Order: sequence, then C-alpha cells, then structure tokens
Amino acid sequence: MLHIILSAFRNTRGATAIEYGLIAALIAVAAISAMQGLGNRLKTTYGNVSSNMKAS
Repeated sequence: MLHIILSAFRNTRGATAIEYGLIAALIAVAAISAMQGLGNRLKTTYGNVSSNMKAS
C-alpha cells in the first residue's frame, strides 16, 4: 500500500504537461499583445495614407 502511494508522488508526467501548458499560454499572451500593438500602428499608418491621398 505504501509503495503505491509513494509511486504516485514520484510520477511527474502531469507536472511536466502543466509546465508546458503554462509556457504555451505565456507565449500566446505575448504574441497577442505584440500583434495588437502592431495592428494599432498599421491602423494609424493606413489612416495617415488615406487622409493624405484625399488631400492630394
């Protein structure tokens, strides 16, 4: 009985999967925030181009 309980505590496959999941989530958050910043800059750039074309 004690052997079964100790083997359950030694199993680290679940912990590794959780760690990989957390790393993937952090990468996703970083990618989303970078894309939002890039999107805002592109929107501003296209807005400037559009308004300058109308003025010409």
